[in-house]
Amino acid sequence: MEFVTEYGLFLAKVVTIVVAVLMIIGFGAAAVYRSRGSSDDEGELTVRRLNDKYRRLKETIEHRMLEPHQRKAWKKARQKAEKAARKAEKGKAGHDDQDKPRRTFVIDFDGDIRASDTDTLRQSVSAVLTVADPERDEVVVRLESGGGLVHAYGLAAAQLDRIRSKGIRLTACVDKVAASGGYMMACVADRILASPFAVLGSIGVVAQLPNFHRVLKKHDVDYEVLTAGEHKRTLTIFGENTEKGRQKFVEDLEDTHDLFKGYVSERRPDLDIDRVSNGDIWFGTRALEVRLIDEIKTSDEYLIEACERSEVVAVSFQRKRSLPEKLGLATSAALEHSVWRILSTFRNQKIQ
Repeated sequence: MEFVTEYGLFLAKVVTIVVAVLMIIGFGAAAVYRSRGSSDDEGELTVRRLNDKYRRLKETIEHRMLEPHQRKAWKKARQKAEKAARKAEKGKAGHDDQDKPRRTFVIDFDGDIRASDTDTLRQSVSAVLTVADPERDEVVVRLESGGGLVHAYGLAAAQLDRIRSKGIRLTACVDKVAASGGYMMACVADRILASPFAVLGSIGVVAQLPNFHRVLKKHDVDYEVLTAGEHKRTLTIFGENTEKGRQKFVEDLEDTHDLFKGYVSERRPDLDIDRVSNGDIWFGTRALEVRLIDEIKTSDEYLIEACERSEVVAVSFQRKRSLPEKLGLATSAALEHSVWRILSTFRNQKIQ
């Protein structure tokens, strides 16, 4: 038993060291990636027809529900139908633009606190705008974000504004969460769809920082902040904060909040902004009641319906990443996810 105990302690130490090394490597690689992420690095644009995806799902179900002796006839009928469809499309080639199918372009945005997906969103939007027809086409953004840095989400929302400014119909689908900066992005759309328990709203601004001044003072450590400009620094982490500095900091937060409210009001004029801009969140059905959204519907339901009336194409841009970058991003994402799960344990309501 003594040997087992000592071996367990040794193994725990080894695992701890290995995890620590991987974390250091991961954070370093992630930092390198983020420092390069804003540049126009080489990447790959991926285009997938979702009509084919949903058709294959349907055909797979139909095929497996048939008796063995029925499958041959079913396969022959399907091949005949595909041949007729190709012939019909070939006959349309070269005809007037009115004969071309409507297209629905699908773009995904999965936001973290830094809105790191903004660069890929920018590239995807640029690609779609080169071919989208304002008269016939639509863009759907599948949006998931709990918000984050103001300037980061301001830029992400501006990318969606590019679509709307071109007169192209924009629909935002929220299956889980579009809060704070996430809702700033969603409100750009002509229509917002959400699942029944998606989290929306949180139209507010928050800032928090620790202050170690008393700890430093206790140990006779001086910390000086030298600035040129009265408001260059209002609150600091190590310096002694003043009531005047706090007041200015709060004024800046209020000004940012007013900008946020004005941005949402401009894009959703029927919204009672004073009622929904107190920082509260609403679940999907409640969000519909206060007009934060326009309809209760999941993205899957909406896109399957879109396949019946248009050609649905998922567009995504992926920058080529090295192995260290992939490791770094995976490590960073895993740690961030763990932190959010811990915080969610204390913040979120759960149904048992």
